[in-house]
Amino acid sequence: MEVIDQVEITIEGGLHGDCRGIVKPGGRGRRQVTLIERADWDAAMAEVGHNIAWQERRANLLVDGLDLPKTPGTLLRIGDVVLEVTRETDPCERMEALADGLKAALSVDWRGGVCARVKTGGHIAVDDEIGIETA
Repeated sequence: MEVIDQVEITIEGGLHGDCRGIVKPGGRGRRQVTLIERADWDAAMAEVGHNIAWQERRANLLVDGLDLPKTPGTLLRIGDVVLEVTRETDPCERMEALADGLKAALSVDWRGGVCARVKTGGHIAVDDEIGIETA
């Protein structure tokens, strides 16, 4: 995992450089971008007694100061980019390889983050404001 300060996001490919965001033929793109809250990661770290860097979660974006919505269909705006929450990001067995109990710690109340589909592409950077898009 590489931590970067800015990235281009497209409807067809998700985050530039992340092959998991590419919408496959006939696919719905439900996991183009993954987001995790800093507070949730910190809580999971406290629970397992470790201090592992957030990117080891393998999420695309770390969000600070916003409680990520737990309702599929909710739209998030980061600058010009609009993302649609599609589902919870389920913690996998890789989390147990990082720390005993981490998978369970991330399974509580969507702590593992959210998956999203790109609705409007654009460029985002660290410290861009994120919020829930209202109709």
